[in-house]
Order: sequence, then C-alpha cells, then structure tokens
Amino acid sequence: MAVQTGLGEPRGPWFISPELDPDGRGWWDTPERDPGGRRPGRLLAVLAVVAVSAVSGALAGGVVASRDGAGGPAAASAAPVPAELVTAAERTVPGVVSVLAGGTTGGSATGGSATGSGFAVDDQQHLITNDHILAKGGGGPVTVELPDGRRFAAEVVGREPRSDLAVLKVPASAGLTPLPLAKPGATRVGEPVLAVGSPLGLAGTVTAGIVSALDRQVRLGNNRHTAVQTDASINPGNSGGPLVNARGEVVGVNTAIATIDGNGSIGIGFAIPIDQVQQTADTIIGKGG
Repeated sequence: MAVQTGLGEPRGPWFISPELDPDGRGWWDTPERDPGGRRPGRLLAVLAVVAVSAVSGALAGGVVASRDGAGGPAAASAAPVPAELVTAAERTVPGVVSVLAGGTTGGSATGGSATGSGFAVDDQQHLITNDHILAKGGGGPVTVELPDGRRFAAEVVGREPRSDLAVLKVPASAGLTPLPLAKPGATRVGEPVLAVGSPLGLAGTVTAGIVSALDRQVRLGNNRHTAVQTDASINPGNSGGPLVNARGEVVGVNTAIATIDGNGSIGIGFAIPIDQVQQTADTIIGKGG
C-alpha cells in the first residue's frame, strides 16, 4: 500500500462505554457515590474509535536496542511463543490483504480515502472487510494489495453498514488462500488469539492476545453490536482484518479499539463475532454473486 508518513489518529464511530466518567476513570475509581452505592449519575461515552486507518504523514520508526548494564544482561529473555500460534500466523498471513478505498495522489492516501485490511473467505476470491473503510473512502475505487505486493482493483459485491461489514471480490488470478472460519459458539474466554492486518500501513502485522470477553455490548456510531473483546493489539489499519484462534480459524473481524483521550491501543479491542460475519457475508454474496 501507500507508504504512510505519520502515525495519524484513529477515526470513526465512537464506542460508548457507560463505565467511564469524563476524566477517564471508571466508576469504581470515583469516590463520589450516592448513599445507595450506585454509580455516579454523570457518565461519559468515552473515546473509543473504530480503527479506520485514514492516516497521513511518515511513520516515525524507532529501533529499541538492549544494552548490557554494569552487572549483567540488559533484559530478560522474552517468553517463548507457543508453537501453535506460530503455525496459525503462517497459515493466516497469506490470506490477509491491505485495502485502500478512495483516491490517491502521488501514491499516498489523501482526504476522502482510507486504508484497512481484509481476508479471503472462499475460493471465488470473495474478501471480507469493514464497511466503515469504504464509507470513509467516499464510494471511490477500492484497491487490494496482496501479501506478495500485487495489486488488484476490487469489486464491491455488497455492503451492510449496520453490521459494519462489506464483501469485495478480486480476479481469480489473485489466487488468495481462503481462511477457515471457526464454528459459531466455539470461541472461549481466555483462549489465545492473533489479530492480523495492516496497522498504520504495515502489511502482514501479527499481534497476540487472548479473548477477553464474549457478547460484549458496544455501540459503534448509531448501531449497537455484540462483540468479541480482545487484548491483542489493534490499531488504525487493522479494521477488517481477521482475529484468529490458535488453530488459524477466524473468530471475528477486527473493528474497533477503545482509547483514553484519543490515544492509541490500550489493550481493549473489539471484533465482530464470526457467526454474524458468516451470516452477513452469505447474504451479501447470495445477492451479489
């Protein structure tokens, strides 16, 4: 995709949390309660934004290097990565694409454009992504970039704004490997998951975490959603990418992150559950071919 030139800021519909007051504290941190022990009356819909990667400016890169101290090694060794997650990542990345909606100038995304992620769901080269990426692109052309760098103009098969899902299609020559979908109801709290996508334009990025909660009620824009909550790092550009379990099965579509005061990922992300994704995708593909 286009080389990003800055960290930018997450944008999109607000996630409404009834648990936070205007200064960003949870109700449990607030000393002022009424005699009945209820939460304070004034609660804020605090900052959380769909991870739409409409970013501009150049990525500020940094290299973290460890140095030995006077008496020993600089840092402890990282915990070993479970082998099943490595295998899941190897299976997933080839089926995940970067999505650019809207116009470009000089190879860079401009106003009225947005970038995100998507993934293949069948051998007909249908791709799942988030509708808010296309909405931010203003109905402009959609381009998909494959892991090997090839680009294809994508057909928009259909959109479902209420579920924040859209289906794209690329030519058969793309040859994308479809990702297996988890069985509805099989996801469990505490199981390890990977978020795969193109945060800040960095294609093929994999982050790890667990399923933090199921059936989390969140409101995105004007619509209420039941979401999978995860602490796998999700940032602008991850929107539309898959959340997969240790078997490499898609358990959800990464859609939103919670932030405090508009900052980046704080370890609370949300994905559209796979049962809703599959139902919506089947309906769209059935209508649009």
